[in-house]
This record gives sequence, C-alpha cells and structure tokens, in this order.
Amino acid sequence: MAAVERLRCMVQTTSVVIRAGKETEISLSAIVPGDLVILDAGAIIPADIRLLSAKDFFVGQSSLTGESIPVEKQATPCSKAIMSPLELPNACFQGSTVISGSARGIVINTGSRTFFGAISEQLKQPDAPTSFDRGIAGFTWLMIRFMMVMVFCVFLIVGLTKHNWTEALLFALSVAVGLTPEMLPMIVTVNLSKGAMAMSEKKVIVKKLNSIQNFGAIDILCTDKTGTLTQDRIILEKHVDVTNRQSEDVLRYAYMNSYYQTGLRNILDRAILSHEELDVEKTCKKIDEIPFDFNRKRMSVIIEFEGTNVLICKGAVDSIVKVCSEFQVDEEINPLIDVVKNDIMEEYENLSGDGYRVLAIAYREFPSDKQVFSVADESNLIILGYIAFLDPPKDSAAPTLMALKTQGVTVKVLTGDNALVTAKVCKDVGLDVAHIVSGDELVGISEEKLMVLADQTTVFAALSPAHKRMIIECLQKRGHVVGFLGDGINDAPAMKAADVGISVDSAVDVAKDSADIILLEKSLQVLEDGILEGRKVFGNIIKYIRMGASSNFGNMFSVVGGSYFLPFLPMAPIQILLNNLLYDVSQVGIPTDTVDDEYVLAPRKWNIANIRNFMIFIGPMSSIFDYATYFLML
Repeated sequence: MAAVERLRCMVQTTSVVIRAGKETEISLSAIVPGDLVILDAGAIIPADIRLLSAKDFFVGQSSLTGESIPVEKQATPCSKAIMSPLELPNACFQGSTVISGSARGIVINTGSRTFFGAISEQLKQPDAPTSFDRGIAGFTWLMIRFMMVMVFCVFLIVGLTKHNWTEALLFALSVAVGLTPEMLPMIVTVNLSKGAMAMSEKKVIVKKLNSIQNFGAIDILCTDKTGTLTQDRIILEKHVDVTNRQSEDVLRYAYMNSYYQTGLRNILDRAILSHEELDVEKTCKKIDEIPFDFNRKRMSVIIEFEGTNVLICKGAVDSIVKVCSEFQVDEEINPLIDVVKNDIMEEYENLSGDGYRVLAIAYREFPSDKQVFSVADESNLIILGYIAFLDPPKDSAAPTLMALKTQGVTVKVLTGDNALVTAKVCKDVGLDVAHIVSGDELVGISEEKLMVLADQTTVFAALSPAHKRMIIECLQKRGHVVGFLGDGINDAPAMKAADVGISVDSAVDVAKDSADIILLEKSLQVLEDGILEGRKVFGNIIKYIRMGASSNFGNMFSVVGGSYFLPFLPMAPIQILLNNLLYDVSQVGIPTDTVDDEYVLAPRKWNIANIRNFMIFIGPMSSIFDYATYFLML
C-alpha cells in the first residue's frame, strides 16, 4: 500500500494559474479562490470559475448534467434569467472538461463549496428509511404489540389459576418467544440473495440486498432522458432542401465540408461523417479553409472540383441566410427573396421546436485561379438546404413504457435538458407532454403545491439537482415508492433520496456509489425484468411472514386458552420452542417457491394491516383443532 501511495503522489493532476504575474503549474489541491486559471483544450476544470476571457470555448458537462453535447461558454455575463447555475454562460464548474478553445477565469469556489462539492456534502447525509425499512419496522412493532398483550395475559392467567408466579413468568416469556417468526432473518436473507443472483443473470447488479424488495414495490419510476429513452448518440436525422424535400446534394456537400475541415470535429461532424456509404469525391484538392468562430457561427472549406474552386459553407441557419443571395432546388437556382427567407426561418423554428439541432448548407463557385480566401468571400452564397440532428428514441422505449404501465409502474422524466428537446423525445415514446413543468416554475413553490404537481405531471425539464430531489421526496410523501435512474453527478442527490437509486456501469463514480442497483445496460427493458424479479422475492417473503406469524399466533392462542381451563400447563416452555423450530424448518424451501403470474402484475408494498388481519383470522382457525383435542382428551 505504501508503494501505491508513493506512485499516486508521483502522478498528480495539475492546472496552470497566474500568480505574481507569472504562469505557474500547480496541483489541483493547491488552487485557492482568487487564482487566475488558464484553460486549454483537454484541461480539467479545477474549481468553480467565472470566465474573464474566452475564445471558441466549449466545455463538456456530461458528468454534471448527463448531456453529451458540449456547451459553449463565453466571458459575457448572461442577459436573461437563469434558474440553474449550470446554464450560466460565463461560469465553469469543477468536474467538467474543456473540449475546445481557450479561456481565462478567476476561481470563485473550491473544495466543498463548489457545485460538485455541495452535491458531495448532500451524499454524506444519513439515508432516509426506504419502503423495505419502513415495512420491516412496521412488522416488528406489530409483533411487539402482540407479544406485550399475550405475555401480560398469560402471566396473569397462569399466575392466578396455578398460583405459581415464577412458573407463570417463564411460561409467559416462552409464549413471547413462540410468537416470534425465528426464521425470518434467514428467510429474508436467502430470498434476497437468490433474487440478487437471478437479477444478475438479467444484467442487474444489486449493491444493497434490501433494495430488491424496494425494486419490486416501485410504483413510480423517475428517469433522465438521455440514454434511457434515447440512444445517447447524435445522428443526422434530416437532410432537406429549402422546400423540405430530402436532398442527397445537401448531405453530400455537408459531408465534404466536415471531411476536409482541419479544426476539431465536434459531435455533429462525426454524425455527418458516419455516412461513409455516400458516393462523394474524397480525392479533391483542398484549396483553403475559413475556420469557425462564434461571431460568424459558420465555417467554410474550399475544394477544387472539376476545374472550379467550390466554397462549401456550414453553420447556424440565421448566419448562413444572411450571406446568401440565391437558393437552389434540384438544378434550378433562383433569387433568395424575402418570402423564401421567411419560409426557411419558419421551417428552422419548427425543427428547433421539435428538438432538432439544425445547420444550413450553402456554396459558391470561384475561378480556379483564386487560391486565397477570407471571410469576405462568404457572400452571395447559394443556399442548398439544411441538416437536422437528433438523439433519437430507442426502438424499445415505447413498448417497454407500455409494459411498465400495465404492471402498475408510472414513468416520469426528470431531466436537466431544455423543454423543447425533452417534449420531442417524450412525445415520440408515448409519454404525456400536454404540460411540461420546467425548473423555473418550481422556484418559491409551496410544498403542498409541489406535491400535487409532482403527482400529476409526467415530464419535468431544465431541473437542477435540488429540484430532482424535491420532486422525489414529495412523491414519497404522497405514499409512492419511488425509483430514480440516473448516471450523472447531478443525479446523485435524487438517487440517494429515492427508495431505490438505480445507475448504470457507464455512469460517473459518484452516481454509482449512490446507487442501490447497477444496470449493465442502460435500458428500461432491463429495469422491467428487475422489477418483476423484485416482486417475486417480496412475494416469497410475505408467504413466510403470513404462514409463520399466523401459525405461531394460533398456537399461542391455543396455549393461552388451555392454560386457563386445564389444571396443568398444556405445553412446557421447551416444547413450545421445539414446536416452533420444527415448524420453521418446514419453511426453508420457501425461497425456491414459484410466485403466481398475477401476483407480479402490480407493485407490492408492505401492508401491515393485511398481515395483522391475516394473523387474527387465520391463526385462530388452527386453534379449533387444538381446542377439540383438549376437550376430547378431557
């Protein structure tokens, strides 16, 4: 261990800061508030930072938000109201990474005072009692109340009728022990262990055994969107001309733009380049390139094609339209009049409203003798059309949601993504998106209103980690057993508050540490299998409790009555204990018992009143035979 520690000390993550006017490379642990940090591509954000300057700066916040698309950060303060700190354009947070560009920023918070650290502090709080914990506690108190009543009655009856108070005390204590289902710990543990083994075969790893029963009792499953309902990968969904018809020319030009550019290829470029089946000319000579910048919001490459230099421009729709004077449909080129511009922008807004990321494609031809190009050449372009990207829903998502609904599990989406993208995905998988509640609507809301809103709303968007936890706790107060599926740092507080915290093996370490159950595959279908297995485990546990508790109560009911009218004790204390042992041994096969199909069709929770009624009505039925034996022997 000492050698390992020495090796760890040799390998330290560092960051570049400016101290006393000089650039200094220091370890992350030495950074303090007020330090001026220099950030470049590939760097780790060492603390919570406010940006002072930024150039082409993109940050990956997937570990904090779960969203894979990098976020643009700028030094300019936000001009609109922001409800989540992660949305601040001039702030970077510990735990995220620099994807591209460069920036300088001043350290605001370090350690436990960072956004990441605040989540960590929440995770140190004691776990709230889960449905399983509350059920076991309720059953324990039920048995204690029965014992107190039975012991008191037996002690008085035997003492008054037999006039031996010492014998009465020993006999009363043996009755208390006789009421106890002694094999309950073993039956519960074996059931849960067997369930964990069965669930492992279905790609579900159980970290905490008691979470299996909670898993089967879930009646509300809260989940994020990315990777659960969606495929967690951006694909090129549409490539259309300005009349919204599919166009191979648009896709071909977009491909050549991404193929010949030398800058950092983002996730959208990789989605375009995945179309390797295209019959495009990859042997063209590249003449020049006009790099992307955030003022123009577009980039261009110039290639030589059939004796002509062709400038292919790709970028934001509004930015491309500004520099276009014509549009092309099939082989016809026409002036880009205002009516057509308005139609293009309207279609762009419609696609954006449906959750698509949209880029426009345009081009312009130049003579072959022109070899040097600049931003000024991005004018009088011919717009071809646009390409739209989407993280598409999984094919299995809709049928699995329907299956969960038939099994009594309501799925709610709690995501940090914006409402437009969330609405598109949720609508495609069949969830109710008539009313989406965003995080800003939850600010200052009373707990009573939030409880009603949480119960009635299916989709929540643009949520902070605190919002997610609040919603989980409100649903629990409404009597629901809640599971939460997440994989980001921002999901950890909600996972800890839920009755069952569920994560995936590809999640960040904080999320996996907070989870009770780990899925080897991020799929609702895997969850469905795990829920059914949890219900089977709980069914067998309840079998033993009902059989053991009612049988013991019936036997002790017979003993109490017999001790009143018989001139001797009906059973010696050792006989009571031996009788219990023999009966419990006969129950050891319960964990291997099958469970009826109709039993697993609905969530199963602890119902202490039902167990009590079963004991009171079924237990004394066995006493009928005991009393018949008494009178026959008399």
